[in-house]
Amino acid sequence: MKKVIVIFTLCLGMFSFGQSQRFIYEYRFIPDSTDVQNVKNEVMYLDVDKKGSKFYSFDRADSEKKAMEDAQKSEGFGKATELKGEVSTVVEKSYPSYSTVFFNRLNNDINMYKVTDDRKLNWKILPEKEKIGEFTAQKASLDFGGRKWTAWFTTDIPIQDGPYKFKGLPGMIIKVSDQTNSHVFELKGIKKLSSDQSWISENKKGNEYQRIIAVDLKKYKKLFLEDRNNPEKMVSQPSFGNVVIVGDNGQPLKSGEQAKILKKYSDERNLKDNNIIEPDLLQ
Repeated sequence: MKKVIVIFTLCLGMFSFGQSQRFIYEYRFIPDSTDVQNVKNEVMYLDVDKKGSKFYSFDRADSEKKAMEDAQKSEGFGKATELKGEVSTVVEKSYPSYSTVFFNRLNNDINMYKVTDDRKLNWKILPEKEKIGEFTAQKASLDFGGRKWTAWFTTDIPIQDGPYKFKGLPGMIIKVSDQTNSHVFELKGIKKLSSDQSWISENKKGNEYQRIIAVDLKKYKKLFLEDRNNPEKMVSQPSFGNVVIVGDNGQPLKSGEQAKILKKYSDERNLKDNNIIEPDLLQ
């Protein structure tokens, strides 16, 4: 198992609504429920300022920035930059309403989707308290996305936010995990950000290399299932452009052969990615 050790210093009393902050989480997850020893680790940032928060993978954001720079230098035809990080989803919440949108690109679709997620989180706050790091945290439970979650929040940080789409408790969520421990987010550090480090919405990053399409959650779920089950249909969309798969001889394959290859790769990927964070998307 590949193990990523993240060590940060937690600073109590440092939060100020006038100061942008970065909450650094370790995300541990098991993509394949049949291979529980294969635990992935990813460093995630929750950047917070007056307007709201943005939750994203540090590695993915860094490699996507480099890929965009390389594409611009070569006018889109240069050598592809390898994307690092396993987590492509970016979640943004607006203050003070905590309205939530997330951005994601599907496996077989070049478009970036902006999805409004207005589901209410019906937390049950429990009496148990526990010391987590330097914080005294209180327990809460939630059913969300097809999983049962347990969260620990602290009122020492007076914002009702947390990693991923989690929000709405009377303090920052410093740890949250599902019942099977397949998905665990845990706070590892807090860092003050300078005024010029305030986060920029993914919505403002759209350009000729990344088309952003706004959809509701129902439409996104339909696209998500289509992407997993019918990849050849996704790449045949007019918005995708002209996609050509070449064989070992360098010659373009016929449409039927392309469809078979796409389906094969998609099925293999789905078998190893059967333990997604929101299993409700598969229903």
